[in-house]
Amino acid sequence: MKEKITSGQNKRVKQWRALTSKKGRKATQSYLLEGWHLVQEALKAQLPLTAIMGTAEQLDAHTGSFPANVDVFELTDSLAKTLGDTSTPQGIFATAPMPDDTAVDPNTATGTWLFLDQVQDPGNIGTMVRTADAAGLSGVVLGLGSASRFLPKVLRSMQGSQFHIQLVEGDLHKWITAFTQRQLPVYGTNLDPQAKDYRDIDALKAGAIVMGNEGNGMAPDLQQLTTRNLYIPIKGQAESLNVAVAAGIVMFRLVG
Repeated sequence: MKEKITSGQNKRVKQWRALTSKKGRKATQSYLLEGWHLVQEALKAQLPLTAIMGTAEQLDAHTGSFPANVDVFELTDSLAKTLGDTSTPQGIFATAPMPDDTAVDPNTATGTWLFLDQVQDPGNIGTMVRTADAAGLSGVVLGLGSASRFLPKVLRSMQGSQFHIQLVEGDLHKWITAFTQRQLPVYGTNLDPQAKDYRDIDALKAGAIVMGNEGNGMAPDLQQLTTRNLYIPIKGQAESLNVAVAAGIVMFRLVG
């Protein structure tokens, strides 16, 4: 069923606008996807979308892709512009339920994972999630202090890879401890006297790699929990590598 909405005072429109904020997402336990690429990737992944909204032009262009059980809402062009977080919105959106992070148990998680400790730049998070997807990792855990994966900029930066791998927000103390107690190696990224060249580590079949905050690196207490910390030798005069670049180097080297 398709319903047309023309008023900015419509209750649904107000709820959709609020999804760009943490408070709004918490109130409805849902989040907003913007742009056809993200909506299409969500549909391909069979994400249980709760609504699809768009201008008449956008809905007509993609209507054959919409599941029969999802409510569709036609918006005026001016209303569509008020929903988007981008300066030039495409005019098509969808809402999806926020997943239950407790459904992913660190005590039973399989494969190789990327743990992000207080990573706050949306572009870095998106790049690392996409790289984890490309490198064949099982999932990514965004630790406490990291930017939310539901922020519009983070969602766009991940470009749909969030639907291809497991993605959760959780306490890295619990995740690292759960992995090491199961004899699964967890490699931090930090230059300390005991750190080892990442090229001297055998490929992982299961375990985790931890990347730290852009400015401060991994938290000291997490460094003490890892199996070993690794470093990437720098041959030139650069002081350090961007965290997403470093993560890509380590992931493609260590994931078997």
